[in-house]
Amino acid sequence: MHGRNRPAPTDSTHRRRRALRRRVPLAEPGAGSSAHRSSVHTPLPPMARAKPAPAGGWLAGWGWDLMLGSIAAFYTVMVPYTKVEESFNVQAMHDILYHTYHIEKYDHLEFPGVVPRTFIGAFGISILSSPAVFIMRLFHVPKFYSLLTVRLLLGCVTLMSLRLLRVQVKKKFGNQAEAFFVILTAMQFHLLFYSSRPLPNVFALALVNLAYSFWFKGSYLCTLQALIFASVVFRCDMIMLLGSIGLALLLSRSISLLEAVKYCISTALTCIGLTVLVDSIMWRRILWPEFEVLWFNSVLNRSSEWGTHPIHWYFTSALPRSMLVAYPLCMVGVFLDRRIVPYMLPVFLFVVLYSKLPHKELRFVIGSIPMLNVSASLAASRIYNNRKKAGWNLLCILMLGSFLVSLGYSAVTFMASYNNYPGGYALKALHEADYSVKEKMVHIDAFTAMSGVSRFCENEYPWRYSKEEEISIEEFQKRNFTYLLNEHRNISGYKCLFALDGFSRVKLQPRIPPLSLVKEPKVFALGNMRDPDILSLNWPGCP
Repeated sequence: MHGRNRPAPTDSTHRRRRALRRRVPLAEPGAGSSAHRSSVHTPLPPMARAKPAPAGGWLAGWGWDLMLGSIAAFYTVMVPYTKVEESFNVQAMHDILYHTYHIEKYDHLEFPGVVPRTFIGAFGISILSSPAVFIMRLFHVPKFYSLLTVRLLLGCVTLMSLRLLRVQVKKKFGNQAEAFFVILTAMQFHLLFYSSRPLPNVFALALVNLAYSFWFKGSYLCTLQALIFASVVFRCDMIMLLGSIGLALLLSRSISLLEAVKYCISTALTCIGLTVLVDSIMWRRILWPEFEVLWFNSVLNRSSEWGTHPIHWYFTSALPRSMLVAYPLCMVGVFLDRRIVPYMLPVFLFVVLYSKLPHKELRFVIGSIPMLNVSASLAASRIYNNRKKAGWNLLCILMLGSFLVSLGYSAVTFMASYNNYPGGYALKALHEADYSVKEKMVHIDAFTAMSGVSRFCENEYPWRYSKEEEISIEEFQKRNFTYLLNEHRNISGYKCLFALDGFSRVKLQPRIPPLSLVKEPKVFALGNMRDPDILSLNWPGCP
């Protein structure tokens, strides 16, 4: 009677019962009813229901970045000094950190260079590294370690942008393409070597990597905005990459002309306002640095005063040397995977347009290398996947052999670069040789300053330094310098104390290894013969 009057279970009741059966395991045979009731009525805590985190989750997400970062950090520590192309940003970061608001002491007012450059990149890195530098100054740590700090931090910024690109490569093309992208990048010397060098091109490279990641992600307006920032603030020549990518996006109807014009103009005006505001204060005159660079290089065409190369140089020398095995693979990738074609064509057009300028350097087109590496990684992935098929197995063997050749070439290039900063090593050796508390004045000539010496390399009192230019060889005898770091071995009134060798050329030899580096004396340390304290020290002498 009561059973017939009991209401029929609803759908929600059935769902609750099924959920309860799935959640509560059956009691083991012989288990008491109290235990069963306890298991039914006591819900599992949330942490008990959660799935355990996969092992090595952090390493899986950051392992590739750790590998690339370790290589870049090794290059930075082993080759810490900088050359003339990096001098503006290096000196600017030093002055921001050590002279702060005393702009009258800044190096760029005494040595302005051929064209002005922006302080925005130097400010960014200096602000990020200021806590570490402040602590080092409290403990009177030599300024050389501040140089390592700012360079390592710049490398982190560059590699973080490369990580964003790598993540998008993984999402768009798969894990294997991501792996080959990292492996090819790790084998190439120049990209990771330059990643921590404070060049305007490297600041622009970080934004170009960011633009590529936005491009793969489908955020097309953000792609253009990143390239506009790079062009307006850091490298005016990035406007050619901006134009080629923007044209491709318009032709593919990824963006409309109206919204592209609206966003691009507003972003450009904001960036121009930022750089004019900051750099006019620092240079003490109203200016837009990259506009003056554009005028100097393109309108006046004076960049050719620093040397010229044939129109094909980027394709026949610069890119093959910097990309190594990835260079032929990036061409193959266009034919093996058509998905990369819309991305490769604008970057290829950028290099073609840049080839029109007579003055050429690898750093000018370094922003094209990450995208070319993506195409190469797709080709490597396809070849590896088909390695068991006839014909493909030979290609795979050739590819793996080329990997080994690329590693060997990068090792030789690293050794050449290691020996390419004799000025920095000469000043370091001079500091280590003379520990006296007597005041010393060191004159640094132009070649020494261009081959490794910066204000980060200077020591505190009793050391003083001069980079006075246009002093003739005869005039040095009349000046009261304690030491000279000079490219000339013999100067009247001074004794040659030691010489620092620098890289000269690579020589082929009929044995293992087949390549050897030829070095020759580049920088000479000379002491004033009128100072007996100098002559009393134990110097190795000059060859």
